[in-house]
Amino acid sequence: MLAGISVDYVVRLEQGRGPVPSVQVLGALARALRLDLDGRNQLFHLAGVSPPGPGTIDMHVRPSVLRLIDRFADLPVVVMSAKGDVLAWNAMASALHGDWSAVAPDRRNIHRLRFLPDDADPPLSSVGVTEAEFAATAHQSVASLRSAAARYPRVTGLHELIDELRSGSEHFAELWATAEPGGWRTHTKTVNHPALGPIVLDCDTLHVPDVDQSVIVYSAAPGTPAAESLALLRVVGTQQWGGTQQWGAESSRP
Repeated sequence: MLAGISVDYVVRLEQGRGPVPSVQVLGALARALRLDLDGRNQLFHLAGVSPPGPGTIDMHVRPSVLRLIDRFADLPVVVMSAKGDVLAWNAMASALHGDWSAVAPDRRNIHRLRFLPDDADPPLSSVGVTEAEFAATAHQSVASLRSAAARYPRVTGLHELIDELRSGSEHFAELWATAEPGGWRTHTKTVNHPALGPIVLDCDTLHVPDVDQSVIVYSAAPGTPAAESLALLRVVGTQQWGGTQQWGAESSRP
């Protein structure tokens, strides 16, 4: 569950049947096992695959960062790669956004989810209530990819993502033609929760520089309606009010 792969696939891996696991699967297994960098590299070598080297986008969340987001028991937190992949999250992030573990690994990218929505995706809370907010968050999303493309000029997966977005989304293509490079900045974001309605939250970005990953923390000032909504989310956990759908808190990261 934590790696986002099926039990049958794990059994086939353990029995030495089937193809060599992909880099994405190996990375997900390393994160689920909370391996440090040496342990991750050993896992890759045992699978006959070269570990990611310098100049690549780091998709491995080290155990110390996972322990950090676990301590944010009352605030939603997600960890993102340099190209917007959602790599890890805590239970409160599942309560706020929806079950990230139910999103297919290749879809678990905030830019792809924003600009290339798919009916097969599980329900996730939407963001924004006004045209200005939609425009601001879309512009910031494209600007962050502009910046990543400059930092990683030879990362195939990043440029394939950009090509996919440019060809599949007219809106993205228009923004890409004029956007300046930029990173994720502290801002206010409205999250439309299916049970609690719009929740206006402060969204702070903490940068982990040596791996170029972003830790996104959602919070609200004490005594505000948003703080009360977060308190309710802590009580109800990942159960959607008024329905039967359960958002898996125990599957709090890939």
